[in-house]
Amino acid sequence: MLTQVVPEIAAPLPAPAAQARTLLLNASLEPLCIVSVHRAVLLMMCGKATVLETDGRTLHSAHVELPLPVVISLTRYVHVPVRRPVPPTRRTVLQRDSHRCAYCGGGADTVDHVHPRSKGGRHEWGNVVAACVRCNHRKADRLLHELGWELPFTPRAPRWSIAFGSGAVRADPLWSAYVVA
Repeated sequence: MLTQVVPEIAAPLPAPAAQARTLLLNASLEPLCIVSVHRAVLLMMCGKATVLETDGRTLHSAHVELPLPVVISLTRYVHVPVRRPVPPTRRTVLQRDSHRCAYCGGGADTVDHVHPRSKGGRHEWGNVVAACVRCNHRKADRLLHELGWELPFTPRAPRWSIAFGSGAVRADPLWSAYVVA
């Protein structure tokens, strides 16, 4: 077990570091997932990952001083099966549209079907947009041309990397070189 080899790494991290997250890349530098700093340090100490980016902070123990990893890469390639498409959930639609109403540009907290489901519209990426409550209520089950409205963009499925995080983890600016939006 790793805690027997490196006991000081198994101890809890200090509060700021414990809440930090690290982007984990495959050996091919494609994003795999977001891991805790604790997990990233364990991967580094086992020789399974190397640090690519750090923010300058360091982690200290009685015997080891390590840079706080922001981006790490696995030393060996891990085969990843083809990713399933991201489903158009409320969270992912709002994230794709940056919480902006597609109709008025204000803050959005609901999802609207451009072609209403009551008129045969489907719940798919090309038919859902973020909308504020006011615009969603005004549009109701009508088509855009009936109201004289136009969409400022064509709704599309986001790339996997846009929906990479759950929304609970804020993307670090140092990740931008590795995660294409």
